[in-house]
Amino acid sequence: MTTRRPRGPYAKSTARRQQILDAALALYAEAGTRGVSVREIAQRVGMTDAGVLHHFGSREALLTAVLEARDRADAEAYGDVREDPDAALQVIAHNAGTPGLVKLFLDVAAAAAEPDHPAHGYFAERYERYRDGTAAFLGASADAPPVPTARATPVDATWAARMLLAAVDGLQLQWLLNPDIDMAADLAALHRVLATALADRSNDG
Repeated sequence: MTTRRPRGPYAKSTARRQQILDAALALYAEAGTRGVSVREIAQRVGMTDAGVLHHFGSREALLTAVLEARDRADAEAYGDVREDPDAALQVIAHNAGTPGLVKLFLDVAAAAAEPDHPAHGYFAERYERYRDGTAAFLGASADAPPVPTARATPVDATWAARMLLAAVDGLQLQWLLNPDIDMAADLAALHRVLATALADRSNDG
């Protein structure tokens, strides 16, 4: 059975949306740490601001679509980060070269805590999908050797503190999206795991 491709106005609208998203991703990659305006995106594709927003409904919906497009591009380029730790490391390294997209992700994620925000469903589903996939991978590979990285990071108290603080920030965002999360219990469990890991390394040394 063959899949019918969209025709007519719908096909043109779909192609136009993709053109806008491609332009937005390129602009964010070029912009460094500064933001990208709707006007810049519109100019890149030869449209008005209103014309660009017409294809998405609002600025917030456009930015959500940009993040979704980034996820698809990363998956195509590097693979499934939920199942392949090497792919996850490659995505993180790539993100370090596109700080504008990282900032966009954090800005939209914070705003998406509101249930009526266009990105609320995207982030809630994304966290759930990534959490379940990563948990399954970690459970299946508990005895596997560590993933090699370009530069080894010392696993010491400074590293453990950085991981704990990162978890504090991330858990607060996840809690806003899912209030059932017990942040205190999760952080206490992580603290125990990190402290045990550091103690084991000290004993081994």
